[in-house]
Amino acid sequence: MAERSTAAVDVADTSGEEPLTAKAGKATDDGAKAEKVSGGDNDAARAEEQRAEATEAQPPELHSGHKLARRYRLEECVTRLDGFSSWRAVDEKLRRAVGVHILPADHPRARPVLSAARSSALLGDPRFVQVLDAVEENDLVYVVHEWLPDATELTTVLANGPLEPHDAYQLVSQVSQAMAAAHREGLAHLRITPGSVLRTESGQYRIRGLAVMAALRGITCEHPQRTDTEAIGALLYAALTQRWPYENDAHGLTGLPKGVGLIAPDQVRAGVHRGLSELAMRALINDGATASRQEQPCTTPEELAKAVAAMPRIRPPETAFSTPPPYQRTGYQQGSYRQPATHSRPSGLATQPVATPPPPLQSRTGRALKWSVSALLIAALGLGSWQLADTLLKREKDQDDPGNSHTSGGTDKKPGGKPIQIADAAEYYPDGQPQHPDQARYSHDGDSGTYWRSKSYREGPDLNPAFKKGVGLVFDLGSKQQISSASIGLHYIGNHTTVTLYAADSLSPSEPLSSMRKLGTGQSSGSSAKVTLKQPAKARYVVAWITAMPYAPGDEFSDAGFKQGVTEVTFTN
Repeated sequence: MAERSTAAVDVADTSGEEPLTAKAGKATDDGAKAEKVSGGDNDAARAEEQRAEATEAQPPELHSGHKLARRYRLEECVTRLDGFSSWRAVDEKLRRAVGVHILPADHPRARPVLSAARSSALLGDPRFVQVLDAVEENDLVYVVHEWLPDATELTTVLANGPLEPHDAYQLVSQVSQAMAAAHREGLAHLRITPGSVLRTESGQYRIRGLAVMAALRGITCEHPQRTDTEAIGALLYAALTQRWPYENDAHGLTGLPKGVGLIAPDQVRAGVHRGLSELAMRALINDGATASRQEQPCTTPEELAKAVAAMPRIRPPETAFSTPPPYQRTGYQQGSYRQPATHSRPSGLATQPVATPPPPLQSRTGRALKWSVSALLIAALGLGSWQLADTLLKREKDQDDPGNSHTSGGTDKKPGGKPIQIADAAEYYPDGQPQHPDQARYSHDGDSGTYWRSKSYREGPDLNPAFKKGVGLVFDLGSKQQISSASIGLHYIGNHTTVTLYAADSLSPSEPLSSMRKLGTGQSSGSSAKVTLKQPAKARYVVAWITAMPYAPGDEFSDAGFKQGVTEVTFTN
C-alpha cells in the first residue's frame, strides 16, 4: 500500500503490533471492546454483549470514490473495526483533505458518537483537532474532522529517540493545559496515547479524538480526570525515556522490565531532566508514594498544568554554530607577488625596488579633478543663493499684497472623504474554520459597544500561517464605490493589529485571497487601524483580513491569548 501521512485518525491501537497500513482495508481486532476505564472490575458480560452487537452492525459496503452528502469523497480506508470504519476523504466543496468516521445508524455506539462529536465541536479549542460535521443520513452516522498533512504523530517522533528536555516540557505543558480546558467544559478524552497527539511543523501539539475516540470504542470511566492525567504522565514518561511505563510493549515502545515495577525516568535513562522525571511520577502514581521529593500527586489535568507552570522554565537548546576557518592572508603584496616560502631566492639577485606611488591627487589627472570639483561647488553655491533670495523676495511681496492674505486657520485644507454606507457584512473564513459568523453584523451597526470577535490564539501577535493564516470580515457596499481609505475600530488595544483590504467578488466566506485584488495594508494605532489606499479603487465587496492581533487577558467571552474584536468599520471615498 502506498505510503501516506500519519496525521490520520487514530482509532486502531497499533500497540507495537502490525502497522496500521497493513490493517487498512480489512477487518481488524485490537481488543477494542466496550472498555470501562476505572478502578473497579469490568463488567465482562456486558462488554461481550456490546462487542457482539457492534460486530453484527457491519457498515454498508463503502469504497474509494463514494460520496457522503454529495460533498465528502472517500479516498482511503484507514481502519475497519467493531462495525465502524475510518477514512481519509476530500471535501470537494472547500477542496481540502478531511477525516471521516462512519457507522451504521443502528450501531449500538452511533448515538454516543454523535453526541460526543457535537459536544467536541462546540468546544472550538484550536489545541484539539476540530470536528467539522456530525451527521445522521441515509442509515449512516458519520463524523467529519480536520486532517493535518503537515503534522506528525508522537509515535513517529518517539521512534527516532527521546525528546530534548525543552520539547518534553512543551509537550506536557500544552497537553495538560488543553485537557484542563476540556474538562472545565465537561469533556474527557479517556484514550490519550502517542498516536492521538500530533506535533505540527511549528512545534505545537494538537490532540485528536476528544470524546469521540472513547465513544467509538465504548469506553466508560468513573474518574475521567484521573484517567487523562495518568495518560499525560505516560506520554511524558515515554518522551523522556523512549520506554512505555508499563510492563507490556505498546505504541511501538518497549515496556519496562517485568517485576521491577514503575521506576523513575531518570533511573531508566541517564541524563533525564530531574524536574520532568519527578513530574511524570507525580502524574502516574496516584495511590501512594510519588516522586523522590514526596510531593503531592497530580490527579487532574488542572493540577498537572499548575505543577508544570511552577517549574523553572526550560530553555530551548542553543543553536550550534560551526567555528569559521582561520583567516589566511593572500599571497598578494603591494608591488609584487609573495614567493612560496619553500623556494629559496638566489643570493646574488637583488630585489627590484618598488616605485613609491605619488601622493593622492598630485598627478596631472588628480589636479584636473580637484579644479573640476571646485568649480562645481562654486556654481552650486551661487545657484542656491540665487534661489534663496528669489524665495525671500516672493514672500515679502505676498505679505505686502492684502489680496493674498489668508483667513485665520492657516493654509487651505483638502476636504475629508465622504463615508460610504455599508449594506451588509459576513465573516470571511477561507479555511472553513469560522470564528463567530453570527456577530458580523455588529461590525457596522453604529454601536461601538457591540463587536465581532475572534477566538484566542497561543501565538502572536503575528499569526502562525501553518496554524491560522488570518481572520476577517467581508463587507457589501451595495454597489461599486470608489474607496480611498478605511477605519477599523478595535476592541482590544495592544501591540499590534495588522489589517489588509482586498476587493472581492461576493460575500462568500470561502473565496480564496489569491483571486482578489489587494487594496492596502495598515496597522493599529490605539483603538483603530487605518488603511489608506495609494490610489483610490472601485469595489463593491471588500474583505478586511487580520493577520496580527494583540495579546489580551481572559474575559467573560474568551480565554486569554492573542485575539481581536472589530467594533465599527468605516469606508470613505
